[in-house]
Amino acid sequence: MSRFLSAAILAGALASAAFGQQEGKVGKPTGVSLTIYNQNFGVVKDRRTVELGKGRTALIVEDVAQLIDPTTVHFKSLTAPNAVVVREQNYQYDLINPLTMLNKSVGKRVTIRQNIGNGQQKEITGTILAPVTAQVAQTGEGGGGTSYNGLVVKTDDGRIVLNPVGEAHLHEMPVGLVPIPRLLWLVDSEQAGRHEAEVSYMTQGLTWRADYVVVLSADDQLVDVTGWVTLDNKSGATYENANLQLIAGDVRRIQPRGGMGGAVRRQEALMDAAAPAFQEESLFEYHLYTLDGTTTVRDNEQKQMTLLSANKAPCVKKFVYDGRTGFWGISNPEFRPGEQWDTSNYKKVNVIIEVKNAKPSLGIPLPKGRMRLYKADSKGGLQFVGEDEIDHTPKDETVRLTVGDAFDIVGEHKRTSFRRISEKEVEESFEVTVKNHKSEDVTVSVIEHLWADWRITQKSMDFVKRDARTVEFAVKVPKNGSATVTYTARTKWL
Repeated sequence: MSRFLSAAILAGALASAAFGQQEGKVGKPTGVSLTIYNQNFGVVKDRRTVELGKGRTALIVEDVAQLIDPTTVHFKSLTAPNAVVVREQNYQYDLINPLTMLNKSVGKRVTIRQNIGNGQQKEITGTILAPVTAQVAQTGEGGGGTSYNGLVVKTDDGRIVLNPVGEAHLHEMPVGLVPIPRLLWLVDSEQAGRHEAEVSYMTQGLTWRADYVVVLSADDQLVDVTGWVTLDNKSGATYENANLQLIAGDVRRIQPRGGMGGAVRRQEALMDAAAPAFQEESLFEYHLYTLDGTTTVRDNEQKQMTLLSANKAPCVKKFVYDGRTGFWGISNPEFRPGEQWDTSNYKKVNVIIEVKNAKPSLGIPLPKGRMRLYKADSKGGLQFVGEDEIDHTPKDETVRLTVGDAFDIVGEHKRTSFRRISEKEVEESFEVTVKNHKSEDVTVSVIEHLWADWRITQKSMDFVKRDARTVEFAVKVPKNGSATVTYTARTKWL
């Protein structure tokens, strides 16, 4: 047998003893429960059969998530909970790889085998003085090799070799390296033999999101809604035949600096409706969705499952024109209050779809996610017509989706007069015109924003006061025609 250990070997040659204690046997999970939050973390619970000796036993569990939070790990004997005590818990994640093995071998012996052509090799043997910063593949005469940038070797004849090229062979395995992340417990047991145990922990890299496919009816008065759950597993572990639960809600967590991001890829495909796979219930101040049956969630996999399906839910299509650009004069050094409302060049009329999340069609808590709207064309093919994000929406609340701008409806907003009544009071008049190039009548909500202590002294039509600074005019615009609303407002300030 060779007296060398190749740095390219990533597994094997691992000391099996753990702190010099008797080592117990740990079986594969016999049952897995997985709870995933839509905030890039999850809770894993699995049951295993373990063999414990009487007294102190070392238990090693290797198939855990690589992004585990070791401060959340819990081990419990279900067979004899009062007879088993965990004395020490370790999370080992210093993984075997060529760079780590070399860097853990500073002060140890190494041999570099170099190809010199014509099938011949030469060896450099010595002691590692400085660790490697990078490995770079080299090509050339004799087949090349690997350049170990940063590596410093003092050879047996006293030479100092920098960044040697070749194949590195270690004379002994560095201590403390593991092939995959693992948990190690030192357990005191008063009852020897087989125990059913539960292992639980939290991990990063698990998340889920809701995506909704919304199909509008021909008259834009009804929608069919299909909700999909997309699971994304980047935790570094696979969960076989897991009992799956999803938590929807904003759960407070204290995030460490430099925490994991929640970047998720989007899938744009339109999917056919399927029977819902989840049952919903309240949990604390959140909502829990439990999968009917089990599923396998593989590492580095996205999985999609049906969350809900609803048909013929009533909806309302609205047109909104909010054309006033705002009070921009505060940054002007010659600013005088009231004189800086400009005439707006914004002409877009927004299209909004409102859906009441109520029975008999919907009426269930909707997790936050993206809603994509489709509508059938004259030949029956579904076409994408817009999308918007929704927040967590309780039952009996309204989902409001801004999905785009109307092509055939435009607005014009201008200030027609201005008069300064005093140093702290002005009078302004505005004219808002909406043009409708469609072959049907429409109603457009014209939104106007006021400020300070205001009152409207003249108006061409009634309005609704939405809040302290917002009024809304419902303007009926005939087909292939236009309609204009005018008003005068007086504004005072301190």
